[in-house]
Amino acid sequence: MTWPVESGRSNVQMLQECSLGGVPANLAIARQALALASVRRLRASSYKAYLVGGCVRDRLLGIMPKDFDINTDAKPDEVLRLFPGSQLVGIHFGVVLVSSGGGVQVEVATFRSESDYSDGRHPDHITFESDPKLDVLRRDFTINGMMEDPLTGTILDYVGGRADIAAKVVRAIGDPEVRFREDHLRMLRAVRFAARLKFVIESKTMDAIRREAYCIQKISAERIRDELVRILTEGGARRGFELLEDSGLLRFVLPDVKALQGVQQPPEFHPEGDVWTHILLMLAEMDHPSPSLALGVLLHDIGKPGTFRLADRIRFDGHAELGTKMTHDIMCDLKFSNEEIDRVTSLVAHHMRFKDVRQMRLSTLKRFLNLPHFDEHLELHRLDCLCSNGYTDSYDYVRGKLSELDKEDLRPPRLVTGRDLIHAGYSPGPAFGRALEAVETAQLEGEISNKEDALALARSVLDRDSA
Repeated sequence: MTWPVESGRSNVQMLQECSLGGVPANLAIARQALALASVRRLRASSYKAYLVGGCVRDRLLGIMPKDFDINTDAKPDEVLRLFPGSQLVGIHFGVVLVSSGGGVQVEVATFRSESDYSDGRHPDHITFESDPKLDVLRRDFTINGMMEDPLTGTILDYVGGRADIAAKVVRAIGDPEVRFREDHLRMLRAVRFAARLKFVIESKTMDAIRREAYCIQKISAERIRDELVRILTEGGARRGFELLEDSGLLRFVLPDVKALQGVQQPPEFHPEGDVWTHILLMLAEMDHPSPSLALGVLLHDIGKPGTFRLADRIRFDGHAELGTKMTHDIMCDLKFSNEEIDRVTSLVAHHMRFKDVRQMRLSTLKRFLNLPHFDEHLELHRLDCLCSNGYTDSYDYVRGKLSELDKEDLRPPRLVTGRDLIHAGYSPGPAFGRALEAVETAQLEGEISNKEDALALARSVLDRDSA
């Protein structure tokens, strides 16, 4: 196998020209360079050394790897000696982080075998090995179980990984139940790889996931969160969630999303079917979404099951409000940061406001358009329309307004501040907020444009409140 060609030179040429001290502009190329240089240094000291795992898989698929891992028979202390300044990051697992500066790093791990996983994640016992095959046999899937000699392009394939790549199959190495009991998160990883690569999960592997799906509850929320975000953002999100459902994992990792299944919607607005179908269609239409947008798509209608009622038609009164609370709780449970939670709950809270944009006062519309990350609000609305009745009138109206209004129109400089009101002789209190909001509204409406008029309006509000 040859290395990919870029800019008229083969990557192997670029790698050969790159030392451990120099970092090329392209980070992926820089990591390749560091990986090859590291392999050369290990080989020069008579150690075995190979690229391993995802980088080999991706290169066989014609994808430029983002990260490079190296396996060797050199023990951790020997790796540390060969690479001064490197860091032992997996003291029990023989993993050393080799750096070349500029944030360029590769992991160098000693061949090992493992046994007994009492916590469903970490092996209780490891043994450093000299045979690369023993290291491969402990790994998760055949497509991740290959090693490559980057100096010759030779692939070490003890588990049929190349055949499974050709057949587009995700298959556990050895007994799938054993693999999943060793680390329950591997079940979610199987879904992610199948979705992103457009592969199928081999039948025995899928059957084992269905039997072991309940064990995913033993995994930390942070690890589940990270896999879900990858499923949503790495490509194939719709297929990923179909596989989560088919495998039985969905009801354990996102029961509120599973509850969307069978929740019917008014056909005049949602001819596509139930809420679950609507979400799947939106997931399929996403194009390289940010994590927050992807989560907004997934959760924007999460409040519909709890607000379903049949009146003159099917209605979901207050579903955005309930959905905002549910989204907050779901994301808290999954240990998202406060900033991430605020960003996604805002998407859920405001997604129904687009239907009213034509009736909004100018000040209300400007405040709406000035929401943080409004591009995500707008894209969520576009996807919502595209995957329901197809009406884009509100979307087109908002796009038009955004083209008309510049940044200063949406958020003009303040005409008065709380300090101005103090200087005018007023004592700080809740009325300050009401006065300043009244001034901002009048300014956004185009009714005032100078400090004198703004201060007069603020005074009138404060005097009225104190009367």
